[in-house]
Parts: sequence; structure tokens; C-alpha cells
Amino acid sequence: MKRIKVLVVDDSAVVRKVFTEELSRENDIEVVGTAPDPYIARDRIVQLKPDVITLDIEMPRMDGITFLRKLMRYYPLPVIIVSSLTQKGSALALEALSIGALEVLAKPSAAYSVGDMSVQLIDKIRAVATVKVQKKIPGAEEKAVTKASISSRALAATTNKIIAIGASTGGTEALRNVLERMPPSSPGIVVVQHMPAKFTTSFAERLDSLCEMHVKEAEDGDTVTNGKVLIAPGNYHMLLKRSGARYYVNVKTGPLIHHQRPAVDVLFNSVSKYAGANALGIILTGMGADGADGLLRMKEAGAKTIAQDKDSCVVFGMPREAIKRGAADKIVNIDMIAQTALNMI
Repeated sequence: MKRIKVLVVDDSAVVRKVFTEELSRENDIEVVGTAPDPYIARDRIVQLKPDVITLDIEMPRMDGITFLRKLMRYYPLPVIIVSSLTQKGSALALEALSIGALEVLAKPSAAYSVGDMSVQLIDKIRAVATVKVQKKIPGAEEKAVTKASISSRALAATTNKIIAIGASTGGTEALRNVLERMPPSSPGIVVVQHMPAKFTTSFAERLDSLCEMHVKEAEDGDTVTNGKVLIAPGNYHMLLKRSGARYYVNVKTGPLIHHQRPAVDVLFNSVSKYAGANALGIILTGMGADGADGLLRMKEAGAKTIAQDKDSCVVFGMPREAIKRGAADKIVNIDMIAQTALNMI
């Protein structure tokens, strides 16, 4: 059996030791080396040829963001960001995802135990190990979606309609792609993106600065209305509820589902119950099966459903499982999901 070779890059000796010990317990993972800063990491990447890198972003000599830009330009590899739960750390982690990192995890702390974090790290290493990361050339920006082109799109009546979206690995950029293309009059959107606590605040703020719709991290009791996107907060499940004609969200704790909190299935199951045929469900790139059963329940309740296609997924896990269950009405490239959703809704 071929083992996944991992390089741990972190200035903390304690973190390097803990990660090495935890990852080495797995038969299919081998920590081939560690590095306390990007300069040493550069040499060890060339020497050891790792399959996956875990990368801290606040380090001495060269910060992780600068290193990541260079790595994605000259020697692209699957990178998992491991960052502290601070406002600065969250913002930098999101920047790293836009540069080309595939996942972000929170460093172990009192609120985020080493055991729980290790399970997620192991799962994510397995998920990204075979991803073919493309080189990123500075200045090669994606084609912008202008406000004029968005606003000119026709949109059917959206009264009491709901769009529910679930995503995991690769989902931060996939969600940006979809939400940037949604006009301000779009139906209310509820989103679960697998992401640690506190990172979702910065993620929502970043999307809000890029999108025509208003994007915010959900709070318990928030109303779901046209033109608004609610992102489930990290470490909390989010459910859709209904009171008369008003949709709102319930944000609460609870057991991990598919090793996740928030879990897409929790959201989708609630949407199937309270919105039924008035909903549209979208499942995007991500590892595992979270959301597949929930999307099927939405379809059975009369909702329209979309799964991202294999070619445009970073990890074709969640969409594949949904498709296998017969849960997807349409299988669509990421660049066409927003327009397809508007047409279907």
C-alpha cells in the first residue's frame, strides 16, 4: 500500500511533535519530515517530495502566505492550512484558500481538542492527497463578473423560495464563484461550509465584500429573506425553520454528523421539512458523503436539486455520493451553477 507522504511546516515544536505522533498512528500516512519555517520547508519539499503539506501561516523569516504564493507558482502541492483561532489568523487563512490552499483547520486549543482535530486532519489529508493542484501565475485573474451583467439577468418571482448550499473541501472558492453571480434580488440562501469556529466570520465578511447579496454569519433567529445569504457558524449546526410565511434559522450545538459541525445533512433535512417544493438544494465539492442523504430528502419533498460536476470539483466526494443516490436533478459545472439555479427556481 502506497503511503501518503506528509510534510509538517510549523514554527511550534509542540505542534510539529503532536502532528507527527497523531499522523504516524495511521497505516496509510507517513510524516516524512517537519520544518520550522518556509526556508527549511523549501529544501525539504525538494528533498522529500511530499504528497501533502500542512502549513502554518504566521511564521518567522517568511510568512506562510508569501511562501504559499511561491509554492503555487513553482511547485504546486495540496496544502492544508493549520492556523490559530484569531481574527488575523482567520483572515490570513481565507487569503491562503484563495491563493490555492485546499483546506483550513484550527490549531488544537482548549476549545478544539487535539483528538477531534486529528480525526479531521487525517480525513482531509486523505481527501486532498490525490488532488492535482494547478500552478497559479500572479496576475492571471479569473474573469470578473460585473455588477452590470449580474443586475441585467432576468429573475423569476422569488417569494418564499429558499436556496440551500452545502460544501466542504474546495468549497470556499466554489461558493465565491456561485454567490458572486447571484443578483441582489435572489431568494434567501442558507449555506453550510465545513469550516472551524471563528473562521466563518471572516469568510462571511469576505463574501459580503465581493457579492451583490448581503452575506453574514448566521445568528440564531436570523430571518431568511431575498437578497440575504446566511453562513452557518463554525462548530454549530444550522437548521431552517418556518413561522407562518417567515423562514428563519436555528443555530445550535449538537453531536458531530459525518465528523462535522456544522453538517450539510442537518441543514438539508430541515429544508426538506420546512420548505419542501419551495426550495432548491446545491451540493458542491467536498470529501465524504455529508449532504447526500439530505439532498435526496429535499428532492423527495419536491425541491429542485443540483450537484457540481466531477471536472470542476476539487474533491468529487459529496456530489458523487448525491448523484449515486439519485438525489441530483442536474449535474453542472461550477461556472454554470448560479445561472442554472436561477433558471430552476
